Amino acid sequence: MTRRLLLGLLGLALVTPAAAQTTAAQTPAPRGFQTSDLYRVKTVRDPRISPDGEWVAYTVSRPDSAKDKSDTDVWMAKWDGSRNIRLTSSPDGESSPRWSPDGRWLAFTSGRGPDNKQGSQIWLLDRAGGEAQKLTSLKGGISSYAWAPDGKRIAVVSKETDPDTTERKTPKPIVIDRYHFKQDVEGYLDDKKEQLWLVDVGTGKAEQVTTGPWDVEDPQWSPDGARIAFVSNRTPDPDRNVNTDIWVMDAKPGVTPSAVTTSPGRDWAPRWSPDGKSIAYTAWSDPAYYFYNLERVMVIPASGGTPREIAPTLDRNVASYAWAADGKALFGLLEDDRAVHFVRMDVATGALTRILEGRRAVSAFTVAPSGRIAILDGDATRPNEVFALEGAAPRPLSNQNAEWLAGIAVGAYRDITGMATDGTTINAVMVTPVGYREGTRVPTFLYIHGGPTSQSQHDFDATAQLFAAHGYAVIKPNYRGSTGRGEAFTRAIRADWGGLEVGDVLATVDEAVRLGVADPDRLVIGGWSYGGITTNYTIARDQRFKAAISGAGSSLQLSMYGVDQYIYQYETELGQPWKSPEAWMKVSYPFFQADKITTPTLFMVGEKDFNVPAVGSEQMYQALKSQGKETQLVIYPGQFHGITVPSYLVDRWQRWLEWADKHTRRPAS
Repeated sequence: MTRRLLLGLLGLALVTPAAAQTTAAQTPAPRGFQTSDLYRVKTVRDPRISPDGEWVAYTVSRPDSAKDKSDTDVWMAKWDGSRNIRLTSSPDGESSPRWSPDGRWLAFTSGRGPDNKQGSQIWLLDRAGGEAQKLTSLKGGISSYAWAPDGKRIAVVSKETDPDTTERKTPKPIVIDRYHFKQDVEGYLDDKKEQLWLVDVGTGKAEQVTTGPWDVEDPQWSPDGARIAFVSNRTPDPDRNVNTDIWVMDAKPGVTPSAVTTSPGRDWAPRWSPDGKSIAYTAWSDPAYYFYNLERVMVIPASGGTPREIAPTLDRNVASYAWAADGKALFGLLEDDRAVHFVRMDVATGALTRILEGRRAVSAFTVAPSGRIAILDGDATRPNEVFALEGAAPRPLSNQNAEWLAGIAVGAYRDITGMATDGTTINAVMVTPVGYREGTRVPTFLYIHGGPTSQSQHDFDATAQLFAAHGYAVIKPNYRGSTGRGEAFTRAIRADWGGLEVGDVLATVDEAVRLGVADPDRLVIGGWSYGGITTNYTIARDQRFKAAISGAGSSLQLSMYGVDQYIYQYETELGQPWKSPEAWMKVSYPFFQADKITTPTLFMVGEKDFNVPAVGSEQMYQALKSQGKETQLVIYPGQFHGITVPSYLVDRWQRWLEWADKHTRRPAS
């Protein structure tokens, strides 16, 4: 469950047997996860192996209680596991580490500097030592970048800026003429686009190489450095469709890009084959299904032509893929029923080999030219860490959370399966309380994931562990609409929200009751985003829950039209409200059946949420409050859809526990 701390740079002394006995006697017994542990959890992301395979760079984020924000730094682990080095330590945060092809430089992005007004820029660290050097100063900041194969240039994506740089005490009016005009975090959208630039590493000079009313994403260099592939929607009005294609252009200004893919759906994530003759990419098959589509891995000639699906019989999503050095296979992450496995797909035959499987969630990987592979891996008992993948067992390279985890007792995960009324099996993971005794019925939290197109899986879930430490069992269901069970399972709720999902999540509760774990008289339901929406749907149809926690949800879906960021999905899935009012009313039933809700409900939302705006929670709060029902509304100032301020995250956890404890007749912890 825990990993040994690496010696060496951490400065740990060897412990004698006598000292070890004394230390063991003084070591307190492991305890359950507490709200204050938020400040101890380190989030490890973005592993990147050096070209020689000797080092793996990665990032570590940790909340700072004094500054009430999270800080991210770049670290580096030696392949043999002997050293872990912290490379950056500025208060501004650094991310996206990328090695130069010769391994001399490690680039990263940061908005560091007291006078920075340009957003994230690229900085270079010399592997031989010294301070980081700022490379770019693009006014639109850097959203993504990629080294050229010769290491002399970097392709970057930067947003166009307003030529009027006049500073004003009063902001200019926001003028809107777009179909899709708002986006969470970004706010109201203007007509400025993300464009491709080429930056000379020696001089820092940047040249813009794409223009026009289209965004550019994910630049990828051809192996010979002559061309760049990227993703762009170049239809007359990109806001009104999801038709992104893979485009290729010579790596110089003034060149017109050529479309490699031409499907009406979404094509993205281009990856050149080692010989430069082919491009692998991901595709959605039917644009009408939007994010209910299966993510299919395709290969197409780099000059265009007929695409070929790598594994046409594989009814699962494969993400974050990369070519093997010999060009005969693609490595990738396979999402499969509560787990994410690291796999190899044969390009010629489509044969799939699970290199690393089990009840785990591999979330990232990186491959060196030599074939060495490092992964970012976690499971129910520990947060993600970086591992070297050699043979059958991953070998730890980072141990950022080992010391903290050594004192934590975690709730045990198990798989459970319920049966929906139509006979469909509904799978879930269940976390039992810390120290749980079999046969004991305990209060139970039905914790519903958002999306809906995501899955509950065997990863470290701090919220589940918090409730498990306070005596709750936690059920995390994968209702229809979730991924990991195939395309038909995901598509089942299209244009019919709140129907199948309610029966599905209740089926997993029934199973937990049947197993003798869940106390049917002490049930709590909750979730965030689509988890909050499903909570509203459920309490409008079922009165078994003693308390509900609806985070960033909505119910009067008709009122979301033109208010949130999902206009394309709404009109594609439900139709325009004035043409199909019945469909809109059908999915809005929790609001119109608010008089049937008896569950005391806590509503929560970020003030600036444009994903599921605050009005969705405000309306349901008002509907219950108007009837004199027990309810409360908490709004987090300045927060978007994802709450990021550490003290607010702690506050949210505390309120969830207090609300659940109050209504399951347990003293607040």
